[in-house]
Amino acid sequence: MIEERALVTSRDGEFANIETRRTTACGHCQVKSACSTSLLSKYFGYRNLSVRALNPIDACPGDEVIVGLHESALTAASVSFYLLPILMLIGFAVFAQWLAEELNFVATEPASLLGGLLGLSTGLAWARHNALRRSRDNRYQAVILRPVNQLEVRQ
Repeated sequence: MIEERALVTSRDGEFANIETRRTTACGHCQVKSACSTSLLSKYFGYRNLSVRALNPIDACPGDEVIVGLHESALTAASVSFYLLPILMLIGFAVFAQWLAEELNFVATEPASLLGGLLGLSTGLAWARHNALRRSRDNRYQAVILRPVNQLEVRQ
């Protein structure tokens, strides 16, 4: 399970709105002064992120808590939001180029471009639909695990 510190900002039934600070691992190595990624993370990487999480411990606004998310949920979300739209872009572009060649078009690049755009927009629409469907599924929700000051005992 992936864990992160968060601050509870409000409660809403069995859920709580929490706020975490988005950080990156960039900027902590020895070559950070010569790295453009470190420079970009300095300007764009440290923002507060507001998330809705299950609240089984009844945390109150102002409480600092540890929030968890299953690795499988993160992997599934990554595949559906990043990999699938790109694969659909490539697949639709290849199919459109093949179809244009079969129909003896003089230039196949415009068909490939339009097919790729259609594939990307279809993939993004599917990802949005999938995100809305998963937002109601508790398996894909962040969960408040414990207050920050409570130690976890592992056996």
